[in-house]
Amino acid sequence: MKAATVSEIKQELQHRPPKELAELCLTLAKFKKENKELLTYLLYEKSNESNYIQSVKNEIDEQFETINKKNYYLIKKGIRKALRNLKKYIRYSKRKDTQVELLIYFCKKLKNFSPSISRSKVLVNMYKQQISMIQKILPKLEEDLQYDYGIELEDL
Repeated sequence: MKAATVSEIKQELQHRPPKELAELCLTLAKFKKENKELLTYLLYEKSNESNYIQSVKNEIDEQFETINKKNYYLIKKGIRKALRNLKKYIRYSKRKDTQVELLIYFCKKLKNFSPSISRSKVLVNMYKQQISMIQKILPKLEEDLQYDYGIELEDL
């Protein structure tokens, strides 16, 4: 089966009654965990972005605590998993300020991680890559946010 394009789906959804749209959303939520998480964000957390950011930060904290620190290979796997989840939550929000704040938080956690990431070239490169992503997004924000996040970025 070939999937329809987004524009085709959008046109088709405009002709459906609200009750049928609700059923389609529930079917999507049952099908995949990410769909359920996205619907949860859109329905409950989009209106209060600061609470959403805090809940994502708490989840990052939990993931960093559960990282196996026996060797750098296992550390790298755990940090990549945390970053993958973080990127997923950033995609849900689509807000640049949320993206910058969460990436800065992740970089702070990574910088203060024990054992030090400086012994692993892969982890250092991961850290630098996130810093460069923040630097690319920063000019797209409002000036006051650019200044605030710019100060935090200099601390990193």
